[in-house]
Amino acid sequence: MEYSIGELAARFGLATHVLRHWEEVGLLSPARRVARRRVYGVTHVTRVAEILLGKEAGFSLEQLRELFEAPDRARRRDLLRGQLAQVRERIARLTLSQTMLQHGLRCRHQDYQSCPRFQEMVLARSDGADTAEVLAHH
Repeated sequence: MEYSIGELAARFGLATHVLRHWEEVGLLSPARRVARRRVYGVTHVTRVAEILLGKEAGFSLEQLRELFEAPDRARRRDLLRGQLAQVRERIARLTLSQTMLQHGLRCRHQDYQSCPRFQEMVLARSDGADTAEVLAHH
């Protein structure tokens, strides 16, 4: 099966300029051109899905290119490990954010800014404490 750039982009709900940009950065290239028009195949559908999954995992386009071009399994695994560490850090920050928001919703004070716990967190944070440290003491 063959796809025009418009058909391939539409399949994923993307604008065609996104696919063109991915071509410019070396992540995608048409199978061929017919009358100056890009023609893509089934393998390109897979590649676009891989790019989207990689972006959802937090990879930049440059990192994805490096991953796709990695010369061996060991290098790919190193890149994946690095990204996993970054994802875990984001999850930890989001978990802290969730804790703070839940406290704000459960707080008995009329205004969260009048809550002594919130004021302690703000003061500790303004003194340079890490958010995790602030929450660990409450």
